[in-house]
Formats: sequence, structure tokens, C-alpha cells
Amino acid sequence: MPIKSRTRFTALLPAALLFALALSQGPAHAADPATQVRVTTSMGEFVIEVRSDRAPMTSVNFLRYVREGFYNGTIFHRVVANFVIQGGGHDAATMKLKTPHDNIVNESGNGLQNKRGAVGLARGESPHSGNAQFYVNIADNPDLDPVPTRWGYTVFGRVVQGMDVIDRIGETPTGSVGEFKNDAPLKPVLIIKAEILGAAASAAPQVATPVVPSRPDNILSPK
Repeated sequence: MPIKSRTRFTALLPAALLFALALSQGPAHAADPATQVRVTTSMGEFVIEVRSDRAPMTSVNFLRYVREGFYNGTIFHRVVANFVIQGGGHDAATMKLKTPHDNIVNESGNGLQNKRGAVGLARGESPHSGNAQFYVNIADNPDLDPVPTRWGYTVFGRVVQGMDVIDRIGETPTGSVGEFKNDAPLKPVLIIKAEILGAAASAAPQVATPVVPSRPDNILSPK
């Protein structure tokens, strides 16, 4: 990955910073660690278990978009075999990027790894540029994890049902489609609906702490 932090100190900052932020926010800003989200796609359904115990701000951020229906009618615009599928930001009808909320703090120092089935927050080159788009690891991708010399990509959940659907999406033919120069499914893969399951569906929504209110392209860097 080309993303590098400026100094070793900056790269080591996430764990301490995020721990302090989590303590300062208190439990009212964290979602239920058992919260599950069902994502219905044009190729089947899968269920994400959201790890708010390890990625509190990113989890609250993701669940906010789910509750608002932001992901409904979007697409998986990037599919790379044996790497990831990525989506949740482009409208299926227009292929245009939807307007997200503000970006959030990078929580990649939370101990969760980019292993097969792990769900993470996509971002641009800036470590704190993630907002709405998410990805699912098709394979183990340690290059997306943080190391002492650079930030990583925040894992905030894992697929607990429907990994076969993820694999099918990962095998769909890709190429250049519209504004996407490569890796776009030639036949659109739609996110029909994302919904919170169980009692958490009626819980009062929380708002994640924003940072850097700009709009990055949120393209997950290739390995």
C-alpha cells in the first residue's frame, strides 16, 4: 500500500488516541456489540456482526447509515478477486457518488485484522477520510492492517452468514464501466437493502465523532 505516515510517532498514535476518545465519549456513543446487519443484494443476502466493542466510532457511523437507508439502492462498484468487494457509496440508478456525512477518526489500531470475512471502512489516502463506503475481505489481507510506519484500514465487523454470497460477488466479471476505469462489475451488483436485526433495530441512533469534513474518493488502495 502506498499510504505512509509522516513519522513513527504519528503511526503509533491511533491506539492511544482512540482509547482516550472512547473513554471520553462514554457508553452512550457505542452500539450493542451483538448488533447484526443483514445486507440484501441482487446476488443474495449476508449478515454482518458489528464489533462496536473494538471499533465504537466506526460501528456507530456504519449503523447510522444503515438506519438512514443510505445503503439502499447503492452498488458494489469495486470487485477484486481474492482481495475485496467494496461498495455502499454510489447510487445504483445514476452511478454517482452519494453525499455522505463527515469523515471519522481512523480506528485501525483496535486489534481486529483484515482477514477473510472481515468488514472494514474504505478510505482515501488520508487515514481519517473514511465515511460511508465499506468493504468485505474475500481473503486474508494483512497489507491493510496497521504497522508502526503507517495507518491501516479499520475493521469494524465480520460476515457471520452468507460468505458464499460474498464469494459469488467476488467472482463476478469486471472491467471498465462508466466512470470506473477498472474492477467494476460488468453486470451491476445491487445493495437492495441494509437493515439492523433484532432489538437493536429500534434503539436510538447515535452520532459518531467526525473529523476532516472533506469528501475523499474513498477508493481502497490495492495490495
